[in-house]
Amino acid sequence: MSYEVVIFGIKLTLSPVAFSIPLGSRHWDIYWYGIIIATGFLLALIYGIKNASRFNLNTDRMLDVVLVATPVAILSARAYYVIFDGEPLGSIGDFFGFGNSSGFSGLAIYGGVIGAFVSGAVMCKIRKVKILDMFDIAAVGFLIGQGIGRWGNFVNQEAYGSFTGSTWWGMESERTVAEMGEGLVHPCFLYESVWCIAGFFVLNYFSKKRRFSGQISLMYCVWYGFGRAVIELLRTDSLMIGNFRVSCLLSLCICIAGAVLLAVNLRRAAENAKTGDYSTVFEENGEPQN
Repeated sequence: MSYEVVIFGIKLTLSPVAFSIPLGSRHWDIYWYGIIIATGFLLALIYGIKNASRFNLNTDRMLDVVLVATPVAILSARAYYVIFDGEPLGSIGDFFGFGNSSGFSGLAIYGGVIGAFVSGAVMCKIRKVKILDMFDIAAVGFLIGQGIGRWGNFVNQEAYGSFTGSTWWGMESERTVAEMGEGLVHPCFLYESVWCIAGFFVLNYFSKKRRFSGQISLMYCVWYGFGRAVIELLRTDSLMIGNFRVSCLLSLCICIAGAVLLAVNLRRAAENAKTGDYSTVFEENGEPQN
């Protein structure tokens, strides 16, 4: 199945299916969404492997954390969506998308991030990896994955916003017309993709000048939280609690909390610098793990 999309005056023909693998009398469809998400994950992983030593991390132990945190993050992303979507599940199979041609029908980034951080923290304790250093490198990796992964939403024609009111700025497709009516809508997937990619360059730059362990993950909270809160206000498919947009409210809380902690800890780090003492704010700094 293919459909036409017009974005900024450019006409494209898209199909959610990249290719199909024959399986006897049936076939297994491979979706662009999965390929794009996997590409973002792979690039984030490559970044982590190449920069692990700069974050005082042992590559093998870091990969142990990633191997556990990744499937937990996927399940958490699905659980978060199901909880706030408000649609009842008919069976456990509905949760995993069995019988649905597109697999998981609804994933939420925040659920994945929360699941990754919680399970990652547990694994860091088990594998004796410095949690805040792991969080810092993961924060940069998240921005890579999120920046690329949002293009999966474009292929599926989801994560778009309200009408732009412009004659050229925005996008329109069969799906947006069916759900919204004729007119160009905000390509929210693009806004978030650009914001995350820009954030990657910003955080990567500051990661080379860290004042304390945990600084980059706090910067991620501020950067992504602020951007997501603003972009979420444009979306028409927000998960809701009453009249409140869940992701918008959570983003604001994360942004504000991150900004306060970042300011306090940068000040504390500056005071430590006066005495020539570089130390982490939340835990003792140590040598790279072997």
